Amino acid sequence: MAETDIAFEHAPIGLALLENRVIRRCNLMFAEIFGGAPADHDNRPTADFYPSRDEFERTGARGLYAMRKSGRYADERIMRRDDGTLFWCRVRGQSLTPAEPFAQGVWSFPDLSRERPIVALTLRERDVAILTCRGLTSKEIGRELDQSYRTIELYRARLLEKFGARKVAELVAKLSGMPL
Repeated sequence: MAETDIAFEHAPIGLALLENRVIRRCNLMFAEIFGGAPADHDNRPTADFYPSRDEFERTGARGLYAMRKSGRYADERIMRRDDGTLFWCRVRGQSLTPAEPFAQGVWSFPDLSRERPIVALTLRERDVAILTCRGLTSKEIGRELDQSYRTIELYRARLLEKFGARKVAELVAKLSGMPL
């Protein structure tokens, strides 16, 4: 086995080679995180690992937009294991085909579940949480989600309550798993 193959297979982070959002190869840690063995994930659509088809589509649209600009995409999101349990995951991708960002890429998937337990959130609350962690204001989030900033403020208020945070900075710390 070549050194690069050994490094890929035994990396301490979940790695996958994707073609058009389909797994062509993944490493041991990816299989440990999501369940099964690496071969179980060969030719498997990444849609299988999202909580819903809608989240798969929306995240894909956001990712494609970012990758067209830089060839890279990163976010933190809730994903689904083979057994159906949900967990927070930090996802980062690098396109190998800049003209067609999703044609081929290398993606990493560290499991954040130890640092960030799942709190029951609606789809819209998840979107607001993710965009809040990216540092967007309520007005900016409202524009991105086609909602009024006052509606976004209501979602943020619900998030503050659900996470037991007093202000947005504390909410972001809790969402990102930072020590308080």
